[in-house]
Amino acid sequence: MRVIIVGAGDIGYQIAKFLTYEGVDVVIIDRDGSKLRRITEELDIATIEAEGSDPSAFKEAGADKADLIIAVTNSDETNMIACLLGKAIFNINRKIARIRNPNYFFNKELLSESNLDIDPAINPDFEAAQAVTKLLEHSFASEIIEFEQGEIIIIGIKIPEDSPIKEKKLKSIRTLLPKDFIIGIIERDEDVIIPSGEDILQVGDIVYIPLKKEEIEEVAQSLGVYTEPAKKIMILGGGRIGYYIASKMESQLDIKIIEKDAERCNFLSKLLNKSLILHGDGANKQLLIEENISNIDAYIACSNNDELNIMSSLLAQKLGAKKVISIINRTDYVPLAHNLGIQSVLSPRLITTSIILRYVRKEEILSLIAIAENKAEIIEGVVNKTSSLIGQTLKDKIFPKNTTLGAIKRDERIIIPKGEDFIKEQDKLIIFTLRDSIKEIEKLLA
Repeated sequence: MRVIIVGAGDIGYQIAKFLTYEGVDVVIIDRDGSKLRRITEELDIATIEAEGSDPSAFKEAGADKADLIIAVTNSDETNMIACLLGKAIFNINRKIARIRNPNYFFNKELLSESNLDIDPAINPDFEAAQAVTKLLEHSFASEIIEFEQGEIIIIGIKIPEDSPIKEKKLKSIRTLLPKDFIIGIIERDEDVIIPSGEDILQVGDIVYIPLKKEEIEEVAQSLGVYTEPAKKIMILGGGRIGYYIASKMESQLDIKIIEKDAERCNFLSKLLNKSLILHGDGANKQLLIEENISNIDAYIACSNNDELNIMSSLLAQKLGAKKVISIINRTDYVPLAHNLGIQSVLSPRLITTSIILRYVRKEEILSLIAIAENKAEIIEGVVNKTSSLIGQTLKDKIFPKNTTLGAIKRDERIIIPKGEDFIKEQDKLIIFTLRDSIKEIEKLLA
């Protein structure tokens, strides 16, 4: 398989890193030589210093033999032209592009098969807003991932100070909770752990738990986290992310938006019907107090300034906001924001990377989602009729090291597995793993 990546920024780098580990033939095109040098220092892949819309660069990259083009530069126009070149000149079968401008992104005719033929187009701002709205529905969660049309939900929960499971070994926790459950991954500071029964949970750990949809609230309450749904929210930043959140949720929630730019405030006032638009500084303590921050169920910092988002989130948390969500673009700031105690931290770049990786997978892999700053994966795979897993039980230790089976979907049943549960042909498995075990899992499923 050959993949051409146009754009050597954070997203292009993360995708290239994953694909090269999978043994995929990757070529990256970017006009910034310093970004390309960083990549070649770490990864054994071909790079071409050129504009992403240059046909000669595509020819040099072997586009006539490519299976996929992924265009993720900072320019929507460059990304669209790159996909158009891939279609019109080199007949590349699949084209994926990052597109932020809503005039392009929501123009289905432009992106359709008869025109640019981009499938999918990914808008980081829109996807970040979608992730936030999911968190507002389950206010206790730091992250929510859905599988099987929402029948299986992976909940990321940060362990609070008053949690009954803090400082306890995992093997002893089952007696404290009303439902069968598995902790698939623990994110602790910058480390990611596939836990065993001997691991001890600490305050501040983010644990990822697969659950049946109907059991989410009950398990969350048992973990000692706040579960009341958000009704009043405050948004710092009236940019695209803030607007997308408000436009989707204002019919259901009481929303205030704080925006520093007066012209943008006027723009939002015309587009939004029920949201209250406040012209001011979201990091101003007095303003937050005057707007009753202590009665706010969720404070969402989504300005274009990462530092402002972090500082205002900490301030809102200190002043009594029940839940705080911070949008961070720089991926190296994400663990810092977690370590400072911010409950939910979302990165549009990491979300975009994870979405793209879902479309680059082997036949047995139905979906693959990167979590914990792309240090771990959740795989949804189907058990092939020739798989060595068939008939095996979990107590047989059939999965590689650093891997946990989180859930089984068998026909219409959802099974949270125990040691005696066995695997059948055509079972769909939800598997937590570190990246170095992905190849072995693919072989087991095949």
